[in-house]
Amino acid sequence: MRLGDLVYMNPWWEGKEDYHVKRWREQKIHWWPKWTDELSLEPFSLNFVLGPRQVGKTTGIKLLIKELLKENPPESILYVNVEILPDHRELASLLREFEGMKKREGIKTGYIFLDEVTSLDGWWRGLKPLIDAGMLENDVVTVTGSSSLRVKRDIEMFPGRRGEGKTLEVMPLSFAEYAEVMGLKRPELHREKTLGLFEEYLKTGGFPGSINGLPMEDLLGAYIGEFVRFGKSLEIARETFYALIQSAPSATSFRALAGMTSGYSYKVVQDYIEFFRELYIIGIAYLREGNRVLYKREKKFFFRDPLLARLFSAWSGAELREDALYEWLVQEHLHRKFGEVYYYRNSYEVDAIAGNLKVEVKAGKAHRRYPRNVIVLEREDVPFFLLELWEG
Repeated sequence: MRLGDLVYMNPWWEGKEDYHVKRWREQKIHWWPKWTDELSLEPFSLNFVLGPRQVGKTTGIKLLIKELLKENPPESILYVNVEILPDHRELASLLREFEGMKKREGIKTGYIFLDEVTSLDGWWRGLKPLIDAGMLENDVVTVTGSSSLRVKRDIEMFPGRRGEGKTLEVMPLSFAEYAEVMGLKRPELHREKTLGLFEEYLKTGGFPGSINGLPMEDLLGAYIGEFVRFGKSLEIARETFYALIQSAPSATSFRALAGMTSGYSYKVVQDYIEFFRELYIIGIAYLREGNRVLYKREKKFFFRDPLLARLFSAWSGAELREDALYEWLVQEHLHRKFGEVYYYRNSYEVDAIAGNLKVEVKAGKAHRRYPRNVIVLEREDVPFFLLELWEG
């Protein structure tokens, strides 16, 4: 493959508008992805952008390219969807050819975007030797991936070789971000409108496509494609999701979940849940007692977006409980705010502990007393708590 074969991925070389930018512009509801402003654009930088499928990573990259084109020649920017490459040698060849083109055109700084690298085993072998040889010292390289653990493992292949580069995680919109996109201002003065928006958020989640009315099946198909790509059994995946959702919102163990399947071992179930974590579908709240985290005890599993919860409950045939959905939302928002979330259980249980916050979530009315330092959220309290959490 030659660089010329990638013109369709780099339409700005021919003075044409990019397809993703055009589609973004034509969407009824669209917003500027703020995470693009956090990337380092100073050479040399090696940036990593991680996040789930269809969360808007590619569109964000293309919008950034649109901005870069205002002050840089089209030939200074290379975008490669790594999914099309057969091996890392092809990647290295394209990058060397790009450097040659830059030299011929008298371009000093190049901007290289490598999208969805997790689809190519050993992709880093095509990049690292060029960095080590100093070939990219005047460039900015941005790499995206949809599998957190795999890319984080690959990042370790570049010790001391990232320059000014940043690592960012791009997630579906939080409820506060969703409310902002929908134009909600001063929610405390518009209680009914806030509650109405929250009901919509429970249905669409924070994915750009679902917010714009695209079929949920598109997102589900993208995840099933990932399961197949990484050699996972759809039957085991389906049964694991069923067990996770049916057991929620109670704390549970891998062994207990395995007992709800057709005889799969707890090791198999644990492997699948770790895989779901890699794909940003599932998070885990571990039991914490004081400063001690009990990693081997029962865990609370939570979905990282309400749409993902709906998709996989429908796909697995499990009944999605409202109290579980509300608890998951609180756990996920606390996780994003503090980087970790736990739960506590003694004579009473606290669903989510993060920072200095202890939060118990009730879909209905709370029927028991909790210590004064525990925030007890009833159904209509949840959206306002999420908004305040994001602003705080």
